[in-house]
Amino acid sequence: MQQVILNYKDVDIYQGEHLVLGKVNFRVEEGEMVYLMGPVGSGKSSLLKSIYGEVSVEGSEADVLGFNMLRLKTKHQPALRRQMGIVFQDFQLLPDRTVHRNLDFVLRSTGWKRKEDREKRIVEVLEMVKLGDKKDKFIFELSGGEQQRICIARAILNNPKVILADEPTGNLDADNGELILALLDEIRRQNHTAVVLSTHNMQWPEYFPGTVYRCADAKLISDDKKEI
Repeated sequence: MQQVILNYKDVDIYQGEHLVLGKVNFRVEEGEMVYLMGPVGSGKSSLLKSIYGEVSVEGSEADVLGFNMLRLKTKHQPALRRQMGIVFQDFQLLPDRTVHRNLDFVLRSTGWKRKEDREKRIVEVLEMVKLGDKKDKFIFELSGGEQQRICIARAILNNPKVILADEPTGNLDADNGELILALLDEIRRQNHTAVVLSTHNMQWPEYFPGTVYRCADAKLISDDKKEI
């Protein structure tokens, strides 16, 4: 039986005082691929942000990796986020630093004290995303596809239980987009890491099967068009 790592029951998701999604029932199990689909402004990003505590929620139950999101305190957010990997559409890498320094910054910030351990982990994740030869390159020297693969390397540094990816292929061409999805799917299968991914691309669930939800009319709707 798969472990449930995220469980929302009748959850309302807010941006400030504005209700973005209402009465959300959403469940993610370990190792699951989950797609969030819908037009811009439909609530996909807000749902992802609610999972890592960036936007507020109300409702009956909102459990993420053992944390009660209805009562999550700011001081507990770092412990929650250490169990997650987050991949942003706009990369959010430090352009004036090398790949190595970007990754080392994250490891030092999350408690990796021994340099030898950090160096070993950096080599491991760069090999996983097939960019082992780019360690000493500056971010601005990389292509868009390579930068997104570095984002995935950054996201898996701490062996997360879930990867949250907000339109990870939105700024990439079709070939690089497919490469990124294949990489996320491989990490999911190898490490049994859940992936929750927002996208406009209707083809990805066909190429890399998973559970599909749609955001529409301030609701989260299952792919069979029944509200859940």
